[in-house]
Amino acid sequence: MKLPKDLQHLGMDSVFKNGNEKKRSLISSESWVVNDERKRRKQEHEVLEQSKYGDGMAWFRGCLIGKGCFGSVYVANLKKPKSRYSSFPPIMAVKSAEVSVSSSIQKEKEVLNNLRGCRNVIRCFGEEITTGENGQMVYNLLLEYGSGGTLADLINKSGRNGLPESDVKRHTRSILHGLRHIHNNGYVHCDLKPENILLVGTSSNRRFTAKIGDLGLAKRAKQSKKNKVVRFQRGTPMYFSPEVLTDGVQEAPSDIWAFGCIVSEMFTGKPPWNSKLENKNDEPPSIPSSISREARSFLKGCFSRKACFRWTAEMLLAHPFLEGVDDDEEDDDEVEELCEVLDINAISSSIMSESDDDYDDDEVSMFSLSDGSSYISEYELHCWSEEEDVSCFSVEESDTVPLNEVHQYPITFTISSGV
Repeated sequence: MKLPKDLQHLGMDSVFKNGNEKKRSLISSESWVVNDERKRRKQEHEVLEQSKYGDGMAWFRGCLIGKGCFGSVYVANLKKPKSRYSSFPPIMAVKSAEVSVSSSIQKEKEVLNNLRGCRNVIRCFGEEITTGENGQMVYNLLLEYGSGGTLADLINKSGRNGLPESDVKRHTRSILHGLRHIHNNGYVHCDLKPENILLVGTSSNRRFTAKIGDLGLAKRAKQSKKNKVVRFQRGTPMYFSPEVLTDGVQEAPSDIWAFGCIVSEMFTGKPPWNSKLENKNDEPPSIPSSISREARSFLKGCFSRKACFRWTAEMLLAHPFLEGVDDDEEDDDEVEELCEVLDINAISSSIMSESDDDYDDDEVSMFSLSDGSSYISEYELHCWSEEEDVSCFSVEESDTVPLNEVHQYPITFTISSGV
């Protein structure tokens, strides 16, 4: 039976439609299979990563949340989270590396021990040695967990539109509290950037508090070697101040410059420079004209080309830009200290970080790759080029001695209810 002409085209359309639907169904099925395979491989990779470094005495190693040149960061879940005798929070972050290459993480532990007492600096809950799957000794640093991710994650979620000014003010104030504490205790962070600002949930409200983390590159202020001509840089070049670029001098004012870049990035949703090498001169990044007059004045105080005229963290906290910001944070003096939970005994001191007096801060420098990670390199021996990749120079401890025996002893103490 032949269809009428006015219905013939409907029949053909139906055939084409059914054919397209079958194609879409096949493509959808193939995509589902591919995605399922990716998920399976991801799960297998996570299981391998979790077993790579082993679990602690009181905690299980969870999923991998970050990886860099100096180690890997995992979620750590308490084995008995409801235990009234536990001195750990239920969820932590654990930064891990094999003991032989863990000097930077051990240095971070030393710095964090000296910076206790401020809730806007990531807290350290202790350290522990575990045994990896291949029998290697692994150094673990137990840290406060940023359940809100990093400030960089929050900025990226804004879709390059920036954050509301009220949020910028709140996070700016929190970061400044932490930075003031770091500087007042005689340290320079040296690698301030949104990736190193963690957002930690608070119990008093549903908002996240910005806290400064990743202090593995921190140095003592005004610490330099006599008769040493060669200067070194550490950190991420995009956030380098003029004096860091020209003279290799990294002191508290250089942290303020990097902090200003972070504030600018919160406003615009974009990095301070279009490329990593655009800040080769001593010109500051452009200040957005769309922000308030107080905000522009605040950023100008951060971007003075001469370090001696740059505002301090204390001065910036008193700037009109931060007036009226809700300060729901505890006073620094009221923050209870958390003692170390696990002590490392019977470990040769040669594998641990040297003291501040012996540690040669000028021997280490850092560069950043496209993924935001910081890597070791030497300022005088490395030329920046947009066409060349920045490489990572590994540092080995020549005087490291093998571990013969490790004992772990939990320390019992009383923690006040306010912690």
